[in-house]
Amino acid sequence: MTDSHETATGEFATREDVVDARGGSGSASAPSPAPSSALSSALSSAPSFAPDSLVLNRKLPLWYQVSQSLRASILGRPQDASLRLPTEEQLATHYGVSVLTMRQALKELETEGLISRHRRRGTFIEPRARRATPVRLLGSVDAIVAQQSGDATTVLGHGTVPVPGDLAEFFPDCGEVVSFRRLRRDGESGEPTNWAENAVRPEVAARIDLTDLERWPMTKVLHDIVGVKISRITDTVEARLADPVTADLLQVPLLSPILHYTGVTYDEKGRVVDVARIRYRGDRFSFSLTVEAR
Repeated sequence: MTDSHETATGEFATREDVVDARGGSGSASAPSPAPSSALSSALSSAPSFAPDSLVLNRKLPLWYQVSQSLRASILGRPQDASLRLPTEEQLATHYGVSVLTMRQALKELETEGLISRHRRRGTFIEPRARRATPVRLLGSVDAIVAQQSGDATTVLGHGTVPVPGDLAEFFPDCGEVVSFRRLRRDGESGEPTNWAENAVRPEVAARIDLTDLERWPMTKVLHDIVGVKISRITDTVEARLADPVTADLLQVPLLSPILHYTGVTYDEKGRVVDVARIRYRGDRFSFSLTVEAR
């Protein structure tokens, strides 16, 4: 075994992450997660940025999961939140990983331009950090949530509609679904980046608060707020041409290239609870896929 391995994104994970990702034990493994209150207690002396919690998937690189979770917390933070991040040690304790893993996660965010690190001063969120970034799918729900976070979202409308013909296979036991339509804009420039239609199972949709959809992606609302136990999400991305509605909402020429994403979300019983169809501006997003070797 070598001391490092290369991922499909062209970056190297440390030996520690290789061991952690395989669920192994030993001197390089991550420490056990501490109670979620540990971080807030350590920082109670002053207002501070508080990251979301994260359930780690040991089959995926830990640094990547942590970086994407922290990225979602940064982009979804309240406007009055502190720009100063907790220390590496405090963040490592919060996420239940080693300091080396945390350091690698922070390096990813620094490369992206979301944070800046200053010797003896600490780590700070860049207030004007660019929000658009390539979408990298590694199979974790937290990663998908992170990639959808950061844009300003407007709910265009919602209501009960008959199950669309092209979605009938996903809702064989439903005559109707609740449709949610949302437009996302870049948080800095206000430029439209994508618009989404979600077809949600009625009994699940009844528990969704529209104000939550203005702040969080649908996946996060379903998972963290509504309490749906998501078992898997199947993603399909294809190139299409902008139809009149998409061209108008995204402010692009008619028939210009767009990326059409379809995400089918299943609960623990194997039922489809949500089908998301998102149209991305072709000049704002790109997609790549990392495949883990067994």
